[in-house]
Amino acid sequence: MEGASSLKFKVLTGKNLFLALFLFLIAVLILNQRLTLLLPWLVSSVGVVLLGIVLVPWLRQLKAGQIIREDGPQSHLQKAGTPTMGGIFVVPVGLVSALAWTKLDQATIPCVLLTLGFSFVGWLDDWLILRFKSNKGISAPLKLFLLGITSIVFCAWSIWRGYPTTVDLPFGLSLSLGFAFWFLALFVLLGTSNATNLTDGLDGLAGGTGSIAALGLGLLLAPEQQALSIFCLCISGAYLGFLWHNHNPARVFMGDTGSLALGGALAAAAILGGQLWGLLVLSLLFVWESLSTILQVSYYKMTKDEEGKGKRLFKMAPFHHHLELSGWSELQVVGSFYTIGLVLLAGAILLKT
Repeated sequence: MEGASSLKFKVLTGKNLFLALFLFLIAVLILNQRLTLLLPWLVSSVGVVLLGIVLVPWLRQLKAGQIIREDGPQSHLQKAGTPTMGGIFVVPVGLVSALAWTKLDQATIPCVLLTLGFSFVGWLDDWLILRFKSNKGISAPLKLFLLGITSIVFCAWSIWRGYPTTVDLPFGLSLSLGFAFWFLALFVLLGTSNATNLTDGLDGLAGGTGSIAALGLGLLLAPEQQALSIFCLCISGAYLGFLWHNHNPARVFMGDTGSLALGGALAAAAILGGQLWGLLVLSLLFVWESLSTILQVSYYKMTKDEEGKGKRLFKMAPFHHHLELSGWSELQVVGSFYTIGLVLLAGAILLKT
């Protein structure tokens, strides 16, 4: 038993999780007979790996170290000083690759611009945190306002271009929402970016699950929406390449610069491609991370006593921290989330067929 336990410990490493995910996603593309999507995915992934080799030491020299929240898991305190803002080389590689492979397609450009806008808001938040050495960054209302303005401009452009206001459902069904579709689209843009941002709390967690979701969305969009499909594959490849530097123990974090952009990219492609249902299935992990935080805050407020202290539904939110404080290692949490993400990917594809 002791030998088996030792073997399990040696096998379960951050590098092995990265390599396993890399091979799994290649297998997914091959099994779905999407070899034309494999090259842009690989190029984006390798591009981020190579650029990160140059820029991660540069970020360290700039002392762009992460400020760790004091009320978080104590095991995370050792991560203080790890460079953040890794999104500054993930996002550009993914977007430039998408523009190049789609030859500036009219559906790709607005997705690129929205992703850049969300990334800029994230960068501003990251920069203020580093500038003032605190976890506050920009205020929540200001962040929501900036993301909201970017989302409204995107939706207005989509209305002007006459994009359909229907949601594709499983078994060949569809739901026409008319103008109400754009209120839903606005909610999806803000909700998905917030959810991916909350998921970015463990080494390799948001990057890996985000790469899986983006690849799955790309498969759902192909071949009817070829440009959007390639956009998603480039985003998937870029975030997978980031795991080369971000797997446990992480040498760099993506920061809000990368996590907000990830959610924005997924939502934008799903909106223009009519795949909001598919996005919901692929993003159930992100939804649960966000929902666990909402439930935690709501339950705490509902159970406040006379001294203003409430009860907690989870040991800590988002849910990945609850698992950590329940005795799970980071690698166990991340590996489990990857597995669930791949199951959701398979489920989304099966629901479409």
